[in-house]
Amino acid sequence: MPGETIKMVGIRRNPDEPLGLTVEVDEHNQLVVARIIAGGMIDRQGLLHAGDVILEVNGVAVTTPEELQGEISMAKESVTLKIGPSVEEEMKSARITMTGGQVKNGRNLDSGKKLTCYMRALFDYDPNEDNLLPCKEIGLSFLRGDILQIINVKDPNWWQAKHAGEDGPTGLIPSQELEERRQAYVPPEADFVHKIGICGTRISKKKRKILYKTKQNGEFDKADLMLYEEVTKMPPFKRKTLVLIGVSGVGRRTLKNRLINSDPDKFGSVLPHTSRQPRPLEESGKAYWFSDREEMEQEIRENNFLEFGDHNGNLYGTHLDSIRDVIRQGKMCVLDCSPAALKTLHNSPEFMPFVVFIAAPGMEQLKLLYSERRSASGSTRNLHDDDLISAVEESALLQRKYDKYLDMVVVNEDFDETFRQVTEALEQLSHEHQWVPVNWIY
Repeated sequence: MPGETIKMVGIRRNPDEPLGLTVEVDEHNQLVVARIIAGGMIDRQGLLHAGDVILEVNGVAVTTPEELQGEISMAKESVTLKIGPSVEEEMKSARITMTGGQVKNGRNLDSGKKLTCYMRALFDYDPNEDNLLPCKEIGLSFLRGDILQIINVKDPNWWQAKHAGEDGPTGLIPSQELEERRQAYVPPEADFVHKIGICGTRISKKKRKILYKTKQNGEFDKADLMLYEEVTKMPPFKRKTLVLIGVSGVGRRTLKNRLINSDPDKFGSVLPHTSRQPRPLEESGKAYWFSDREEMEQEIRENNFLEFGDHNGNLYGTHLDSIRDVIRQGKMCVLDCSPAALKTLHNSPEFMPFVVFIAAPGMEQLKLLYSERRSASGSTRNLHDDDLISAVEESALLQRKYDKYLDMVVVNEDFDETFRQVTEALEQLSHEHQWVPVNWIY
């Protein structure tokens, strides 16, 4: 065994600043430093490490997080800690010594996985409202859409992170695994997270694994849990597709046509495929691409359609090759597809979509939009308030459900203003750096 196992650590502290560490009682009943918060007081001094055992504070023995918290509170500016290695660290040291510095059993002895990657948050987080984080002051709050720099992911429950591009502090945020369990409404008997003293968490040895599995992806897709998305920062570039999402009648098609007519060299649209027979004077490649049903069904089975449907016994759909043809012409392909197609577009580096949600306006503006649409189509169907209420509710539901895919939300209260906002946003893409999904690049 190594001879030098006990050390004294003196700390000068600001009483208003947390030490920047968390502790837990391990299986050997030792009070162990669980993590060092990057950029915190302890990290800056570099005198403690994860795995160190805290034996005394200013000469007083401490064995629980509560005792440690009490002694540190009374210590004010000067704190002297008596530190010893954990039983596990002693065993590692002995094993390394005995094997001449070589680890024979293949175990990784790194103190923790450290990295620098960036995540886009897809939910809001307030540490003051998190009952699993006892030490609120070292939690890092964020809003949906914030870019977070991930510093350390050793703890399966709490990642260390800071806001990208800012000089603010590093704090704890819930890991993907922890938040996935929480938002999936795991019953208490299946939850393996147990709170302990100051800012620490312990993982039960009988934890139950219910993480994402490929063979069960249908169930997780229904739950629609997407909490963080790894992103990377790219120089200005033009997206390949513009996707307009919204409820029926909210103005998507009108906006699409206006964009294409305003600059046909910049914007293009796709022709749908159909299995119905051509009518007199119809030619394939004009309004539709005509195909026989068996061929379309085979293409659908091979996942070559972005979306498809059956209407009056005939298939209609948007073929992925039609989108590729527009992109190859150097144009941005404008799609007014269903929200269900967003997952395919978002996860494909060849389509790189900019997604705009056209939100339903107030009742009066929506009534005007619907009236204009009925006049243009020659419909004589009467419009009821129940229809408007349903449209507003459906719009809000769609926005919440597909929020993680949206780059921009525009409430279509004035069509000219909506057109202006969308064109300005697209122009900015050519001049500003963009955070994009990392799978678009690597």
